[in-house]
Amino acid sequence: MVVGVVFGLLALTFTGLVLVGALIKSSRDSVSVSPVAIPTFTPPERSTERPTERPGDGRSDEPEPRTSQPSAEPSETSETSQPRRTLNTSLKNNSLYANRGLPRVNCPAGSGSIYSHSQLKSLILKTSRCMDKVWSKTLQDRGITWHRPGYAITSRRGRGACGDFPQTGSIVPYYCPRNTTIYASTTAMARGSGNALGYGQITDWHGAIISMMAHEYGHHVQQLSGLSNTWWQQTLESGSRSGKLALSRRFELQATCFGGMFMRAAAASYPVTPARRNTLYYFYSRVGDHPGWPRDHGSPANNNRWFRQGYEKNKTFQCNTWLAPSSTTS
Repeated sequence: MVVGVVFGLLALTFTGLVLVGALIKSSRDSVSVSPVAIPTFTPPERSTERPTERPGDGRSDEPEPRTSQPSAEPSETSETSQPRRTLNTSLKNNSLYANRGLPRVNCPAGSGSIYSHSQLKSLILKTSRCMDKVWSKTLQDRGITWHRPGYAITSRRGRGACGDFPQTGSIVPYYCPRNTTIYASTTAMARGSGNALGYGQITDWHGAIISMMAHEYGHHVQQLSGLSNTWWQQTLESGSRSGKLALSRRFELQATCFGGMFMRAAAASYPVTPARRNTLYYFYSRVGDHPGWPRDHGSPANNNRWFRQGYEKNKTFQCNTWLAPSSTTS
């Protein structure tokens, strides 16, 4: 009898230890991608986002964002709109954050080479239509008027409404809020420019460059939702250079998160295999602010963190960098 009780107690103790161990392992395994950006409001009910270069544009010295329609200069423009509701255009509680995420989109990429201007330009314009499909629905569901951005894609260099593209010694594309247009040089992105190495030095897979274009589209989303204008107003009101740069980093990292959301939406058909997903994660650990550059786009570690946040969470409120700890937007 006593022996039975002893063995029973030992069995219970062992079971308890197993359960505790399982709970500890489960808590470790379930750690979410950091940072988790939690909105401070309850979403309303629906009524009837040096290999080397920083991810994109949105530099703190850009002209003030505007709400003008695309000019006739770029190719591939169109427009769709619906009546406006009362929108929250703040950085922390923007109406955009009430959306559930981007729907899946059928967007097969094929096997184009990033070193061919015609093939890369064709892929950029093709995938831009996929971005239109998911982001237009997301914005219009929240009562945000949508229109397609313009595109000016050249082989070498050019001059856009917000200046030369790429800038001297740079490779990055940029989004111009003056005419809501994305400008890019395919040769600079793939092969580099001056002392700046190209994205092709990190990977020759076209998905990396398309994710960069998805970052630029993220700036278009910021523009249409009012995030850009609010960010710029706060930048003008900031009394220090460090404050302006901190705002710029949050702005840019949010666009990177939106880019991650798109790549997840297109993953099944693009396709973004697990190996390619890891290529994207590695890619975003190599781009960002490097020594000698202004600290306006975020460190490579935080670019990696926010791209993963968008890809793995696929929720607009999870890209709310304005609520995140400063350590994740440094």
